[in-house]
Amino acid sequence: MKELKIDAKVENLNEVLAFMDAELEACDCPMKTQISLDIAVEEIFVNIAHYAYGEEGAGGAVLQFDITPEQAQITFIDEGTPYDPLAKEDPDITLSAEDRPIGGLGIFMVKKSMDDVSYKREDNKNIFTIVKKL
Repeated sequence: MKELKIDAKVENLNEVLAFMDAELEACDCPMKTQISLDIAVEEIFVNIAHYAYGEEGAGGAVLQFDITPEQAQITFIDEGTPYDPLAKEDPDITLSAEDRPIGGLGIFMVKKSMDDVSYKREDNKNIFTIVKKL
């Protein structure tokens, strides 16, 4: 398992993706799967950067990458405001964009594109994990 400790700032997203993509490429991850993981990691990391630390500003995030030829498991850990993105009801995608409330579509896409997603709050930390079979 590899670990990346980084400030939860949007401008650090490219560093996060480059780190993960290097690990995926080392396992001969198919490009379609890599793109799917890039989108999911971007959604989750940007949400942490924007919302985890509120008015206090950016705090840290730890990303753990457990990537094997069979699957990629990425765990996001932050000490921000407690928030379980999986507790929110899925958006009604049958409604038009104008009739649908703002928010929630990104996590919905993550849930649909990954093989497993989970959240727990432990030791005053948000721990969000995604798993994608390679």
